[in-house]
Amino acid sequence: MKQARSYTLAEIASLLDLRLVGDDDCLIHGLSTLASAGPGQISFLSNPAYSKQLAACQASAVILSEKASEQYSGNRLVSNNPYVSFARATALFDDSNDQASGAIHPSAVIAETAKLGAGVTVDANAVIGEGVLIGENTHIGSGVVIEDNCELGRDTRLHPNVVLYRRARLGDRVVVHAGSVIGADGFGFAFDGERSIKIAQLGGVRLGDDVEVGAASTIDRGALEDTLIGDGVKIDNQVQIGHNCVIGKHTVICGCAALAGSVTVGEYCVFGGGSGAVGHITIADKVQVSAMTLVHKSIETAGTLASGTLASPLTEWKRNALRFQQLDSLSKRLKDLEKRVD
Repeated sequence: MKQARSYTLAEIASLLDLRLVGDDDCLIHGLSTLASAGPGQISFLSNPAYSKQLAACQASAVILSEKASEQYSGNRLVSNNPYVSFARATALFDDSNDQASGAIHPSAVIAETAKLGAGVTVDANAVIGEGVLIGENTHIGSGVVIEDNCELGRDTRLHPNVVLYRRARLGDRVVVHAGSVIGADGFGFAFDGERSIKIAQLGGVRLGDDVEVGAASTIDRGALEDTLIGDGVKIDNQVQIGHNCVIGKHTVICGCAALAGSVTVGEYCVFGGGSGAVGHITIADKVQVSAMTLVHKSIETAGTLASGTLASPLTEWKRNALRFQQLDSLSKRLKDLEKRVD
């Protein structure tokens, strides 16, 4: 895809701290895949499964590992981690913040006690409540609602229709995508024998620096203390984080995952798509939870967990499902046979 910005290969190598082999003055205006890239574009190879595409690649330059570089004669940027270098290269061509102008749209409603830092952009129909503090160069999208006494750091971006409930606090360089809700009431009720009595949610939500929250996700406020999301945490679309959860630094939570209330997750963990955790458990650092896995008890050591049912042909799945229902009776029969043998 062609972008509005362009750089020479020498400039890209300098910005990404990579070793350039080839034409310093070659002009790059965009990025693409190995199969689709053309002149003026840069591509990358990080997965050996795509190595066969390298020979026919028409890109003006390719980001490669040292080993793969030996097999390619075109312009190349040599990296210790080509995928990470590619990720950093995408930022060079990202125009998503180009519309930020430091302007306040006339339809925005901003309380008199709110304080906006230099360069803050507020788009149409946004509502900013009393006592709100917003750091420099932050962009508030159209239709965003920020309730009273929230705090946002600098260089933060709220996409359209995000809602921050009262006293939510976001760090620097936070991104929250469209339709997400930060600080809704946690799901807390006490049953008195006839009906559920609501437990007022008196805490808040705190997001650290460099957190990203996908579209249509929800992070609930704490019942008494705050729900805490650590620095660098990445949360995908349609994720539910329950009240009083504590998510450690640089953990990744993929789409449609759900954590019940009061779950403590360590640093550098990964929750796969559709996974979840029951409430009031603790998960150690560097735990990977595979897609569709339910964590039902505390995990004390790093490792990978899996429990989701893998796809199989329907007739085979039906037979296996039937056998699963028979496991209890089969176990009893086996124990009976063992006793007879003994």
